[in-house]
Amino acid sequence: MSDPWARVTAALTLLAVDPAGLRGLWLRARAGPVRARVQDALAAFQPRKLPPNISDDALFGGLDLAATLATGAMQRHAGLLGGGGMMALTMAERCPPALAVRLGQALDAQPELALIALDEAAQDGEGLAPALRDRLGLFLDLDGLAWSDTAPFHLDMDQIALTRARLPQVRVPDDARRQVTGVAAALGIDTLRAPLLTLACARAHAALRGATLVDAQDLAVAVGLVLAHRAMAVPDAPPPEDPAPPPPPPPQDAAQTPPDTDTAQDIPDDMLIDAARAALPAGLLAQLQAGRVARAAQGQSSGGAVRKSKRRGRPLPSRAGTPDAAARVDVVATLRQAAPWQKLRRQTRPNAPAGQVLLMPSDIRVRQFRAQTDRVLIFVVDASGSSALARLAEAKGAIELMLADAYATRDHVALVSFRGTGADLGLGPTRSLVQAKRQLAGLPSGGGTPLAAGLQLALETALQARGHGMAPTLAVLTDGRANIALDGRADRAAAGADAERLAKGVAQHGVPALVIDTSLRPNPQLAALSRNMGATLIALPRADSRALSATLSAAFGN
Repeated sequence: MSDPWARVTAALTLLAVDPAGLRGLWLRARAGPVRARVQDALAAFQPRKLPPNISDDALFGGLDLAATLATGAMQRHAGLLGGGGMMALTMAERCPPALAVRLGQALDAQPELALIALDEAAQDGEGLAPALRDRLGLFLDLDGLAWSDTAPFHLDMDQIALTRARLPQVRVPDDARRQVTGVAAALGIDTLRAPLLTLACARAHAALRGATLVDAQDLAVAVGLVLAHRAMAVPDAPPPEDPAPPPPPPPQDAAQTPPDTDTAQDIPDDMLIDAARAALPAGLLAQLQAGRVARAAQGQSSGGAVRKSKRRGRPLPSRAGTPDAAARVDVVATLRQAAPWQKLRRQTRPNAPAGQVLLMPSDIRVRQFRAQTDRVLIFVVDASGSSALARLAEAKGAIELMLADAYATRDHVALVSFRGTGADLGLGPTRSLVQAKRQLAGLPSGGGTPLAAGLQLALETALQARGHGMAPTLAVLTDGRANIALDGRADRAAAGADAERLAKGVAQHGVPALVIDTSLRPNPQLAALSRNMGATLIALPRADSRALSATLSAAFGN
């Protein structure tokens, strides 16, 4: 489907035909007239809006405090998930993991439920949580779609109703099931939901055409809408083959044999992979390697350490506790806890003033908040040898690119360089772009490779940053050819042993790390070093500043 707007209208129509089978739509788009036009079409679904900070009471239902206090008996209200139908998650890129998991469980448990996730992520690495990304069948990315490429669009609900009536009659051949599963595997997709959602999309498209059997056209459309954006690898296009000889003529009695209505025409797998390749989002092929790095580094680091706080941060559910100078009482949660017991307590305390809420110490609820610490990304750069000048220049460029984003992401950047017989903290943790450029300009280079000294200073810097409440991450750029021991001696064996010991120290302190091999040929010694460090290893023999910045952003969720 080469027309981007035709792809949009097809996705919206298929979602209207079978919302229960497709489970929903991941719509990635920034605010603008194009997104407004698509949202006008989505209004026909009459979705219930879910903000990313919605409470569990609003989502699942809970105690109706006002009605309970008025009647003296427990009264409950229904949650937004109780009615089924279509929901719209606004600002889906800000959806916390706990809410994403709850919504995913609701989609699994309630077949009549569907979700439209409105994702306004501005950068790669942001976006919808994996728990929802895996469950929503359709994906649309409106970035790059001009207003002139669009046209007014409204869902024809009469046609939709007729198509829904035909949908139960549509059959999927066994060969189509096998091929969709094989194409998903060829694209590196390791979830079984993807083939099932693809087949549901193909059935809806066949019903829209008025057919009762899924064919090649239906599968090609479904692969482009459901599988393309999930691709983790794209097989190379096969070389052209010699034309096959024409098939022998069928026997005379074959013309009298009616075709098998339960089998579709043979659909080449290459055609379906080509359909996925044509529908790949812009830039995805270039991001596949960075995506592998991000998955390998997943769990090693995040945007910052999350900790509980009593005073500031994002609100969390209140808990039972005793108020003090640091803890604040959550008045509404306290009243909600006490409300169901008022009638019983008045029976035991008949002399209590009328209209007074009777509280017990167990009713007290105190507030909790979740505070996220700032992150510091510590570049550990090998500034030794004849090629150090180029490596150091590219590291400087990467730091400046990362600093440009630090104002929005609240990240700090530091630089440790090592050369000669020791290491130097050339740039302490900072978010100041002016200060960074000034200090980066005068960094020296040349001499031996004291890798252990660089790791030691980087670990000290990381632990000091952690002591100030920050979340440190190391990015080590080196060719791995250590030849200066920690005591300054030119001893290659001792230098390797010291670097191994320091690498294990980084892992023992739980500091997440990324090792970037900057040598012209991958160095096996760095593979062992990264394993001891618990780090992810990337070989970038000709890395420039933008490649480093993009790789680090993908690896550490920037």
